[in-house]
Amino acid sequence: MIRIVFLLRRKPALSLEEFQRYWREEHGPLVASHAQHIGALRYVQVHRVEDVINERMATARGGMEAPYDGVAELWWESEEVLLAALATEAGQAAGAALVEDERRFIDLPNSPLWFAHEYPQVNPTPENIVARERSSLVKLYFPLRRRTELTEEAAQRYWRTSHGPLIRSQAAAAGILRYQQVHRFDSPLEAALRAERGTVVPSYTGHAEVWFDRGVQRSGPEAAASSARAIEDESKFIDFKRSCMWIGKEHVFIDRM
Repeated sequence: MIRIVFLLRRKPALSLEEFQRYWREEHGPLVASHAQHIGALRYVQVHRVEDVINERMATARGGMEAPYDGVAELWWESEEVLLAALATEAGQAAGAALVEDERRFIDLPNSPLWFAHEYPQVNPTPENIVARERSSLVKLYFPLRRRTELTEEAAQRYWRTSHGPLIRSQAAAAGILRYQQVHRFDSPLEAALRAERGTVVPSYTGHAEVWFDRGVQRSGPEAAASSARAIEDESKFIDFKRSCMWIGKEHVFIDRM
């Protein structure tokens, strides 16, 4: 299974509300209508929520990039399936229609995208946690870039084999309901999709995603200590100044997985 991660910044003339409305009400149904033509199994929009927690998380890490306005996520069975779909006349027409519509509301040069594999760390059974708009659940999004002295392989290895177990060990104290690492991998398709959109912002090493319930307050010494340990360990492999984080709500348009 592979996933496209598409971090979105809105066109400067649009407010966040205008951007998210068009994305949800116009572009989302358009993607859903072409899902079979492009072979997508799942399509989710994650809309950034304006909340003081976003700034608090960045401040705790010494300052970070401005958060994105949202994330488009699409899943395929494999690269081969996606390539086969895009090789068809219907797939090519669908791809062109989607990019044409993206240009109406997305600042494409400043909206990076890449392919990734998922590494579940704290995973409920069944996997049915969704941060829906009318629930108290939220999804924390943390696109991260590695420290410059580390290779991407070394950073991802540390993230997966050292940082992941640390977060798992304190998930209950931190109020984590679900935690996944989503690691970028090299794909020739990434360069083609970036060129089609004129993307200039570099891809990230990957992103962490965490679901938690804002209706259940986590406070006290255990929660504070777990947060401090997490940030201290993050600093061993993450370049905070070139990374960002925020909370969002999920809108599921396609789910055939």
